[in-house]
Amino acid sequence: MTPELTILTLAALLQVLQFALVSVRANLELGPAKTTSPRDRDRLGGSLEDLASRGTARLFRAMNNHFEGLILFSIAVFVITFSDQGNAFTAGCAAAYLLARILYVPAYFFGWRPWRSLIWMVGFGATVLMLIAALF
Repeated sequence: MTPELTILTLAALLQVLQFALVSVRANLELGPAKTTSPRDRDRLGGSLEDLASRGTARLFRAMNNHFEGLILFSIAVFVITFSDQGNAFTAGCAAAYLLARILYVPAYFFGWRPWRSLIWMVGFGATVLMLIAALF
């Protein structure tokens, strides 16, 4: 397996870990009656994120942000892998993405400003650089 695909797999496992963390916290805070319901906002009085504590709501947002970033990162990895253009630069970009996504979770949870945004930009920038590298 290429380094980029290995890192993509680790990024997917990070997403699983984030999902588990949010799920456990939401169930402990809100109870299974709410978390296993159809989640109709009018019946619950808002979304689960709205009803959760500040920390759990931040974990919801960090998880959803990773879902969004993982889409572009996956495209970058697939393009690099299928075009057989992987090299030390693209592997380094992939590693930077994963490290940024790992750091993003506590940065969001603890409200690190402006570091959360800077960490996000590192991951996004690494993904963009991989896409650009695939063109050359």
